[in-house]
Amino acid sequence: MKKICALFMGLLLMFGLAACGNNQQTGNEGDMTANNQAGSQTSPNASEKGKTLVAYFSASGNTEAVASVIANKTSGELFKLEPAEAYSSDDLDWTKSTSRVNKEHENESERDIKLVSASVDNWDEYDTVFIGYPIWWGIAAWPVNEFVTANDFTGKTVIPFCTSASSGIGESGELLAKMAGTGNWQSGQRFRSSASDSDVTSWLDQLSY
Repeated sequence: MKKICALFMGLLLMFGLAACGNNQQTGNEGDMTANNQAGSQTSPNASEKGKTLVAYFSASGNTEAVASVIANKTSGELFKLEPAEAYSSDDLDWTKSTSRVNKEHENESERDIKLVSASVDNWDEYDTVFIGYPIWWGIAAWPVNEFVTANDFTGKTVIPFCTSASSGIGESGELLAKMAGTGNWQSGQRFRSSASDSDVTSWLDQLSY
């Protein structure tokens, strides 16, 4: 009788150990599935947002100041549009009929301003491009034209901004978009000549791109 009881207890012990082993294995598989799912959410192959470029032409420093704030707030990279033949203060004096900007305004063929460089290194890495300029006679200052026509904005979000003492942004952004022929151009923003950092930041906070 004692032998039968011992045999019965041994069988119970073996079944109990087998059951524990199966439960433990199932639990490990469940953890592995959870870990795999978590890993898929943070996969290194997940697409990341591209970089931001802030290209600008500044005649008197006002547009450059705004561009610097934008670059700082968006972690963007600045790209200064520099005419190969730089404008002097006399060139920019629109009150003189003989000044360079007046002559260029009167004769559209003279607005083909060559830049030191219109091409950006690693252009394809930029998803968002801000383009800044002062307003000249109701339109974007023409030194930005070569940059707009020289680059392919396909697949990029393009956001114009300008500075002006009195004029609004008008159709300057639309005209540049037509000139470019590519890109997802958004409505632009005009800043006063002495725009504060908070003015620029408030505008950036409202953008969705």
